[in-house]
Amino acid sequence: MAGELVGGHQTSSVNPRITWEGCSVLLDINDGDRLVFARLSPAATLKIGDKKCSLRPLIGCPFGSLFRVETGPNGPYLERCVHSSSSGANDMGVQEGGDRQLESESKDNRALIDNNSAQNLSSEDIDAMRRDGATGDEIVEALIANSSTYENKTVFSQEKYKRRKQKKYAPKVLLRRPFTRSICEAYFKKYPNRIGFLRIDTLSLLLSFANISAYSDVLLVDMVGGLLTGAVAERLGGTGYVCNTYFGGTSHSLDIARIFNFSSEFDSRIVQASYSHLCSAESLDEEGSKMHEIDHPAGIQSIIGRESSTKCVPSTGSTQIQEAQSLRNDNSSLDEELGNTKENLSSGQEGLHENNATITYKAVNPGKQASPDAIKMWKEKGFNSLIVAAPELEVDSIVQKLIPLLSYSAPFAIYHQFLQVI
Repeated sequence: MAGELVGGHQTSSVNPRITWEGCSVLLDINDGDRLVFARLSPAATLKIGDKKCSLRPLIGCPFGSLFRVETGPNGPYLERCVHSSSSGANDMGVQEGGDRQLESESKDNRALIDNNSAQNLSSEDIDAMRRDGATGDEIVEALIANSSTYENKTVFSQEKYKRRKQKKYAPKVLLRRPFTRSICEAYFKKYPNRIGFLRIDTLSLLLSFANISAYSDVLLVDMVGGLLTGAVAERLGGTGYVCNTYFGGTSHSLDIARIFNFSSEFDSRIVQASYSHLCSAESLDEEGSKMHEIDHPAGIQSIIGRESSTKCVPSTGSTQIQEAQSLRNDNSSLDEELGNTKENLSSGQEGLHENNATITYKAVNPGKQASPDAIKMWKEKGFNSLIVAAPELEVDSIVQKLIPLLSYSAPFAIYHQFLQVI
């Protein structure tokens, strides 16, 4: 298994199926009621209701693990749930479920009155149980036993009542691995405008129509937060290049691409280059020669020649501004909560980002500026594919400008919210 690439990670150093310190995870709270992207560290915490739990127990656990919020002497904490069920127990459960269904046919909720008098267990009793170390499931069972109307409800109403109490007193957290589908579905569920209302089926069609395969050099116009960039890089599997191009002096955000837990090898394959640099590779050589004329006298310049000038191409002023802006974007918050909150999520707000200030690891930073050699190669050979996802721009003019950068018979795919624009 050493040296195998799985999901963007080198298994010789990190097992991609098990979480590690510094990795990004998707936390599914109470079966999708709340979705949280978090970066695991000993200092990171998660607030569930009125309880604040540390994310330290999640480090070193396999993806797909289920955790439950419990209360201990030192406060609330996340405890991993271990399921152990046999086939005999399942058969008994099926038989009991059939008996309950037959029994519930003679029940209905017409005589039930919701006046908050059916529960004999008070809030003081529940607080006393918590102080005594009772688990969430024990509190839920006590609430069911002290309910005077629970037995008279139908099976559907009983399950609904039990799940509602379980979400309140025994919430569960599912540890999910962030990949293309889970990230796209999470954003589309709560904040679809951040990804241009891009569904997972549409994203799959884009990758298919553009013929994204290994060792391909793909040109992108990603204005959907970096979701398209991460999906293409994940499909390439650490081969080829993903080049994000932009018009003007400001590159597009790639914050979502940082959630994919790509290794450094994958990150080196994700680059950015402005449209002006891609169109004129010769201009880069001219800028390099001019800078060498300034750095070296005329006699030395004649000895150095053209070859050395092409190897040492300095950054222009606009490129330096873009690099500074990309560094500022790297400091933005990765941990975005996709729940029922209406607050605008940015760095410095309440949540996991406050604890990330004490983390010693470095965040993943894909999207560095493309090298002049790579731009020259793409100028000569062309890109193998093109995908445009720019809901805020005029797609017609963009495609007309970018198609000459492709190789012969190269496929391209365009995404937009409205068919009339295309």
